[in-house]
Amino acid sequence: MTSGKMNSRKIFFILIAVALLVLAYTFIEPYRLEMNSIDIISRDIPVAFNGTRIVFISDIHHGPFFSRERLRGLVTTINSINPDIVLLGGDYVHRDAKYIEPCFQELSSLKAGLGKFGVLGNHDHWEGKDLTLQSMRKAGITAIDNKAQWLYKDGARIRIGGVGDLWGDVQDILPTVEGAEESDFIILVSHSPDYVERITTRKIDLVLSGHTHGGQVTLFGLWAPLIPSQYGQKYRSGMIETDYTRVIVSNGVGTITPPVRFFARPQVNIINLKKEVNNTQTR
Repeated sequence: MTSGKMNSRKIFFILIAVALLVLAYTFIEPYRLEMNSIDIISRDIPVAFNGTRIVFISDIHHGPFFSRERLRGLVTTINSINPDIVLLGGDYVHRDAKYIEPCFQELSSLKAGLGKFGVLGNHDHWEGKDLTLQSMRKAGITAIDNKAQWLYKDGARIRIGGVGDLWGDVQDILPTVEGAEESDFIILVSHSPDYVERITTRKIDLVLSGHTHGGQVTLFGLWAPLIPSQYGQKYRSGMIETDYTRVIVSNGVGTITPPVRFFARPQVNIINLKKEVNNTQTR
């Protein structure tokens, strides 16, 4: 055998080995949970809420690929962060309504002094909207689809609101912005980040979304072939500024079929509210 043929065979087997390693890693990455901490600095944040810690998670997809034991571990991880507020971005289960009640039985153990709030995602409408809302109530989680609530602390307040899922509901931002001033600090939860394109008010300081899974399988975190968004890569993952607000798009914690990830690690998003103390920040 000539040296050229030997080198070709060697390269072939190396490529096969690399491909197998990459394939194996795609099944490992869904378990490599990332703590993604972000400071939000704004003059609208009241002094009383300075240092407030919010945990945001989305797209649990409890089901055949995200076990109850794994969900219980996620709740333990979140509680260890000692959040003041827990916000949930929808898509709690995957494929079957039988997972809804067990999912919220585990989520009922979440601890947050100022409250737990959530919206529904497209999968929640598909698998059982009514049972999901009922289970949320039992778990002590306030559903904020097209609703909002003021949170009070030491005489100050911030507002938490939500809109219905773009694929399964109507969207009404009025309950979130009505009666609020631009000087109020307002957080909006929308399962899909695409909704931010409809926001034309400066009253919303921060939008929290999921739905995209960060692309789930990406080209080394730079590009994803499949994103459930009409805006392509724009809202794949991370913090994006718009003309009116900014949105944090979480990679989520679970997966859909196939149960793999590549350079789109599952995330728990930790948002730290910081009161702006000078004029260097504009929001």
